[in-house]
Amino acid sequence: MKIAIAGKGGVGKTTLSASLARSLCKQGERVVAIDADPNNCLGRALGVPEDVLAGLTPLSEMKEMLAERAGTNVGGSFFNIAPEVEDLLDKFGLEHDGITLLVMGTVDEPGAGCVCPESAVLKALVRHLVGLPDLSVIMDMEAGLEHLGRGTAQYIGALLIVSLPTSAAARTAARLARLARGLRLRIPGVVMNGVSSSAELERLRELLDGLEIVASLPRDESVSGSEVVPESGVYVEAVERLREELSKWGA
Repeated sequence: MKIAIAGKGGVGKTTLSASLARSLCKQGERVVAIDADPNNCLGRALGVPEDVLAGLTPLSEMKEMLAERAGTNVGGSFFNIAPEVEDLLDKFGLEHDGITLLVMGTVDEPGAGCVCPESAVLKALVRHLVGLPDLSVIMDMEAGLEHLGRGTAQYIGALLIVSLPTSAAARTAARLARLARGLRLRIPGVVMNGVSSSAELERLRELLDGLEIVASLPRDESVSGSEVVPESGVYVEAVERLREELSKWGA
């Protein structure tokens, strides 16, 4: 599977990313979990010890390394848009409980439409990883789609948009879907998180701009009460069912 997960901040993207990664790992898949959110919480959700996380630097902050890979000095005007990235997973990936965590972070580019050297390297790395046939990739993204472009989108099996059962989150989900369609990403639909009743879902359908609700993840105190995603419970069972559906869908 090659799955990118996006949505409004605080809707549960990281929890779903960690739970899906674990589910795939249990199936015997080789899994890379990419943390492309500036908050960098995916490692914590996967249970990586705090002292280990404290020693990790997001790739986006390794300015000298990124500039070297891009073939320019930091702040240079010319750079290689197809840098060498094949070794970066082995160098900077962290193995934990059978899953490889890659803390990528995000790049604040100086202007709309600008492509900086750092961004070029990180996008090339994503293209490389999602293009590998023997690897499942779960990518926990920030609200935007900055790490994905047309060259990457063709390899992504699915973009899952996560939403809470609120009007604001549903509107953000619909906006992300419009952006994703422009990149020709495949969107099975929206995953509603923290749902307590079917009435909540019906109320929000008109705000989703035609997006199908592909999964409804229940409220689970064992999830909301801990930064580490539990290995069992009603939430985990719902994610297992979602994984099975995505497999049938060809994600």
